[in-house]
This record gives sequence, structure tokens and C-alpha cells, in this order.
Amino acid sequence: MSPVLAGVLQLLALTGALALVHVPLGTYMARVYDSRRHLRVERWTYKAIGADPGTEMTWTAYLRAVLAFSVAGVLFLYLLQRLQGVLPGSLGFASVSPTQSFNTAVSFVTNTNWQSYYGEQTMGHVVQTAGLAVQNFVSAAVGMAVAVALVRGFARSRTGELGNFWADLVRGTVRILLPLAVLAALVLVACGVIQNFSGIHEVGQFLGGTRQWNGGAVASQEAIKELGTNGGGYFNANSAHPFENPTPFTNLFEIFLILVIPFSLTRTFGVLVGSVRQGYAILAAMGVIWLGFTALMMATEFAHHGPALQAAGGAMEGKEVRFGVGASSIFAASTTLTSTGAVDSFHSSFTGLGGGLTMLGMMLGEIAPGGTGSGLYGMLIMAVIAVFLAGLMVGRTPEYLGKKIGAREMKLAACYILVTPALVLVFTAASMALPTPPHSMLNSGAHGFSEVLYAFTSAANNNGSAFAGLNANTDWFNVTTGFAMLLGRFLPMVFVLALAGSLAAQRPVPVTAGTLRTEKPLFTGLLVGAILIVTGLTYFPALALGPLAEGLA
Repeated sequence: MSPVLAGVLQLLALTGALALVHVPLGTYMARVYDSRRHLRVERWTYKAIGADPGTEMTWTAYLRAVLAFSVAGVLFLYLLQRLQGVLPGSLGFASVSPTQSFNTAVSFVTNTNWQSYYGEQTMGHVVQTAGLAVQNFVSAAVGMAVAVALVRGFARSRTGELGNFWADLVRGTVRILLPLAVLAALVLVACGVIQNFSGIHEVGQFLGGTRQWNGGAVASQEAIKELGTNGGGYFNANSAHPFENPTPFTNLFEIFLILVIPFSLTRTFGVLVGSVRQGYAILAAMGVIWLGFTALMMATEFAHHGPALQAAGGAMEGKEVRFGVGASSIFAASTTLTSTGAVDSFHSSFTGLGGGLTMLGMMLGEIAPGGTGSGLYGMLIMAVIAVFLAGLMVGRTPEYLGKKIGAREMKLAACYILVTPALVLVFTAASMALPTPPHSMLNSGAHGFSEVLYAFTSAANNNGSAFAGLNANTDWFNVTTGFAMLLGRFLPMVFVLALAGSLAAQRPVPVTAGTLRTEKPLFTGLLVGAILIVTGLTYFPALALGPLAEGLA
């Protein structure tokens, strides 16, 4: 079987698996967030944190709860790392430095999982399981809660209430993420991913010396790492490490875990707003972009330019031979189109245009299908912009799901799409202009610029993957990427929840003959066009200086 055919068959199998679970999982998640019943363990949790799950919140109260919970998470994870040297189960590792502790705490709380450290040489069992793995669950649940709050804004009318953040957080964790992660971990263990709390072992003879390997609760963390679109690996090699991703099947299964909740949330959206066809329209837009990017990525990486690539069957540098070009391309496109920092190959070793596609996937806002929750609310923001553009074309007041899109709604949507590009471009420009940060670049020229551009694109979009080749463990990059992650996560949430509150307070607008049918293929095409034009062209000058210049050289 040719490598190209193998890649295509894997893509078809993945698409089929996602289609099979879309309806049942999406419907189940809608029931979870719409339920009035509380499980016993949920009631215990509410009592422990002093929350009343029956109290409805305005958008400002919902936002305060999100920020308070996230600040507490950053402080706890920071202190856990700073105290690692005196904690049991540290494997003898010292406490983490202040700037790296700040960067890592912010990274995992914001669902970014940017790692400027070697996981197997820095974090012990306690930090990995009680700190990083816990944030993998709750950071994903926060994103889902904010997305559901926005959906309620569309579904409700003449009210300022968007639900209860604590109830949404606990239900998302207990009823959705935890059961799915347990099942996924069992599959990974059965397929060879390790799961233990062993210490450091001396293994084999390598060039006259031994290598050290430590075990860990890898399968359980790997499951929620992918399922929650987190991406932080137990080992520095991430999903290219055989302890995390041993076989082609586990590789495809991990891609499935990355995509399954973001794609299924479109069904949840359709059920909650009372029109599953609206959910299918959003799903179609996500699917078109994801399939398009994946096909382009495979085409660029399979292109046989030169005898070395012809002999290898594609651009194999930086890719695992057990996965090949096809699976690596699917993984790269899927992780950068979602807020997942996991990698099974090194994006810096991709062709110039292939590396550019990984960046562009993040620059679009990671909405195809995006992160757990963040992908859905990002796509709905773009839907608001698309109906506004359509309204300008035909001279009508834009409406979406029975809500008027007025000046306030458009200002909030515009602020949402401007935050991330501003963070990426300002921090990249500062890093290239100052004398010290460029010393962290392994390469010069267009590829070196791509390393820095990728780093801040990944941080500000809460992706977390790295281009490789950039030494990001410096005070400058630890601090600046930390602030990029914080602002890139929570400023957009401010605008999302404010928009949800504005929409929920409106009276529903009746459908007329002039209403744009947003469940039709025409709107899906308009939405895809708006995404590519409005957000994609924002970064075109920066891309022209980096991956485009390298790819066309």
C-alpha cells in the first residue's frame, strides 16, 4: 500500500468514527447542561466549595466566577511547582524556577499547555497528577461552560441570566470529561501506553553510557490531554514518544480524542437552541476547513521534490517512521486547528508551506473544530460577523437565531477577533526588535522568524504546540508567552460572555421572507469565506515574512 493511500484511508476512518459518535455524544452533552438533576458526587462538590447550583448568574457574575476559579488555579499550580523539592513523589527533582513556574501554571490553567521544560526531567509525580492532570480536566470544563453560556444567550430571551458557572463546571467534569477520559485511558493502556508511579530507571547501553527513564501515570494524563484539547505531554517528545503513543492505532485514536468533543458540541448547540439544522451548518463549516487544511497539509508533505524525499516517500525529517507522512499530517492539522499542543512530529521540520499551514490553522482562531468549548464560541462569533456582512450586502438589519445583531453585538464580536492578532503581532515584533530574544532562535532568516511567530501564535491562541528550534526557557519568553496566554484566554471570554448577556436580554425577532436562512449551505459558504478573509488576511504580512518566504524560496 502506498503512503498516500494509507494516509487517505486513515483520514476516512477517522471521519467515519467522528460521524458515528456525533449525534449520541452531542445529544448527551445537551442533556447534561440542560439537566435540573444533581448527582450525589456533584452535591458533595457544591457543598465543599460553598456554591448554590440553582442560582442563575448574569454575564458579569458568570465572568467573575470564571476568573476567580482560574486565578485560584494559577496560584495553586504555581505554589505546587515551587514546593516540588520538598514534596513526596518528586523523583528527586528540584523546585521549578519562578518564571517557569509562572509560565507553566498559566499555560495549564488557560488550556494552552505550552511547555518550556523537559517533562520527564522537571516534573515529579505529584505535580504531574495533582497539578497538571487536574488542570487538564477543569480548564477544558471552563471552556465548555463559557460556550454553553453563549448558546444560552441565543436560546433565551428577555432575561439577563446565563446559568450557573459552578454547575456547568462540575457537570462538564463529572459527567462528560471524567467518564470519557477513563474509557480512553483503558484503551491506551491496552494498546501499550504506560501507567504507573515508578521511579527513575537506568536503561540499556547507549554510546558507552546508560539512559534514564522514569515512569508515570501517562495513559490517564494522555487521555485527558487529548480529550480536553490540552496537549501537554508527560515527556518532552510529547505524542512522538513511544510511552505516550506507541502504535499507528493509538496515534489515530488520539486524533479522534482531540476532535470528538469539539465536533460533537455543534450537535449540543443545535439541540439547545431548538434547531439541529443550525448545528449542522456550523459543523459543515468546521468540517470543510478541517478537511481542506488536512488535504493541503498532506499534499505539501507528500510532494516529492528531490531524490531524498522521493526515496522516503515524502518529507520524513522530524516524523516518526511508525506513523509516516500521512498520519503525521493529519495529527498536525488537527492539533493546530484545535487548541491542542500535542505533536507527534516536529512542525519545524515540515516543509515551508506545511509549517505555514500549522500556523494558519491557529491564526484562524482554532475554530475548525477548535478547542473544547472555545472552538464553538469562536465559530459562533464568526457566525455573528458573517450575518452582519450579509446584512450589509442586502441592506437589512442582520439577525442570527432570532436575535438582532446591532452595534453593541458587533463591537463585542470585533473586539473578540482583534485581541489575539494584536497579542501575536506585538509580542513577535518586540521579540525580533530587541537584542536578546533573537539569540534563542536556532535558525536565522525566514525559518528563524517562523520559530518566534509560531511561539506567540501558539501562546496567544492557547494552543501550546511548539515549532521546535526555539529556546523558550528564558525569562523573556517565559514571561511574555505567559502574558500572551493569560490575555489570549480571558479577554476573549469577557467579550463572549458580554455578548451572551446582550443576546439573552433581547426579544426574539420573528422570521420573515427577508431573514437570512443560516441553516442553509449558502450561509455555510459565507461563514467559511468570512473566516478565511477576515481573520486569515490579518496575518498575511507576517506569514509572507516567514513560512511563505521559506516555502517559495
